[in-house]
Amino acid sequence: MSTRNIKVSTKNESYNVIIGLNMISELGDEIKKLGLPGKAFIVIDKALFPDPAREIQESLEKNNYETKLLNIEIDESKKNIDTVNVIYEWLESSKMERSDFIISVGGGVTGDLVGFVASTWVRGVNLIHVPSTLIAMVDSSIGGKTGYNTKNGKNLVGAFYQPKLVFQDINFLKTLPEREISAGWAELLKHSLIYDKKLFDHFYQNHTDIKNLNNLNSIEAISKSVEIKAKIVSEDINEKDQKRILLNYGHTTGHALESITNYKKFLHGEAVSLGMMVAGNISFLMGLLSYDNLQMQKNILEKYFLPTSISEELNINTIIDLTKNDKKSKSGKINWILLEDIGKPVIRNDVPEEIIIRSLKSIFV
Repeated sequence: MSTRNIKVSTKNESYNVIIGLNMISELGDEIKKLGLPGKAFIVIDKALFPDPAREIQESLEKNNYETKLLNIEIDESKKNIDTVNVIYEWLESSKMERSDFIISVGGGVTGDLVGFVASTWVRGVNLIHVPSTLIAMVDSSIGGKTGYNTKNGKNLVGAFYQPKLVFQDINFLKTLPEREISAGWAELLKHSLIYDKKLFDHFYQNHTDIKNLNNLNSIEAISKSVEIKAKIVSEDINEKDQKRILLNYGHTTGHALESITNYKKFLHGEAVSLGMMVAGNISFLMGLLSYDNLQMQKNILEKYFLPTSISEELNINTIIDLTKNDKKSKSGKINWILLEDIGKPVIRNDVPEEIIIRSLKSIFV
């Protein structure tokens, strides 16, 4: 299976997303091609230590880069200022300079935290992302969003900071628990729901093949999803107009569900899947989306083992309050990403609270 190279372009710079299989030993070669000077500071999720940490260090050292490595336990509950400070203290004690670069190796939380550190340490150092989860590969590693959570919401502190390279070895995914892989499909399915009906049909018709992660169908599905994310963020790099906000389909409620459960009950993709069902129900109740298409969305999420309902009833008023803290809200009004059809999103800020409540209740069974 050939390597895919997808370009993300901004007004001031561009970078490549390289996708392939069994290629982690080539990371140092690719960084050398960029002409990056200095030492390599690697921050890696402890779950990936000692392998592939050793392979990454060897790849860099054979290209004459001095490496320093920090392996720490990172998950959504640790996506906070305390973990940021742990990394800052390590960089300070290791004497990282502005000419050096930092490599994030792990899932989306790792990338967001390390990206924020890179954007702020000595006012900015070069950053490389090596995502290890499906959700990080197709979503969080692309587009330059960084940040951490506060007690009142997800990613409320952060910055837009573009990496110099995103290096994706699909082989990493084979080491993930089944639940992590299933959660990752949520972002790929979201891309098809908001952007590409043909891709949706491909996911639907070839779901057994795609989920195997060892054939051309799965590699092409991941690459196509990366292309969609790259295209959208290239057109709206700082989320100033209405293009990039479309990527938040399912995220408004999803983030609220994560927050209300202290980031311990749901993986991000599971929360987004439930959020897409809420947004789909709102779309149906607003007269935008047909019932058949709502059921198609439900069916495809379930084919990829994603939740479409939960048995525990959570406080709806609290969820609504949390959605109003969403970064896309304006003047207390929620900007909902809804669907008029599969592949045809629309932004609405006039959703009656009664419909929001009904739609939230629909996911509690």
